[in-house]
Amino acid sequence: MARKTQSRKKSDKRPWGGWEILAETPDYKVKRITVHPGQRLSYQKHRRRKEHWFVAKGSALATLEGRGIRLELGDSMEIPLKAAHRVANTGAEDLVLIEVALGGYLGEDDIIRLEDDYGRAARRPAS
Repeated sequence: MARKTQSRKKSDKRPWGGWEILAETPDYKVKRITVHPGQRLSYQKHRRRKEHWFVAKGSALATLEGRGIRLELGDSMEIPLKAAHRVANTGAEDLVLIEVALGGYLGEDDIIRLEDDYGRAARRPAS
């Protein structure tokens, strides 16, 4: 039985930049994530999806389960299901990631914020 797609919004602005859904099916979601210089996403995990990040522009420092990983143009990384992760823009221009999410549920509310620079760690669902 096919799963329903979960998204209502197709794009959103966040304190760190924003995201836009490029493609979505019941099985995967592809987003363009833009992170402004000096900004970073919350340190978070997902219960029902894994992700793959590809750096389309800029440079980054990703954190995966507490380990720092330098990412440059053309690099990619896997974020396993339930793994704590974040990405920070370490460059002077916008960082652009292409994110492919795979899993049984792809809604934006599948997020557990562990740390957040913008005071959203205790809030649910994600906004």
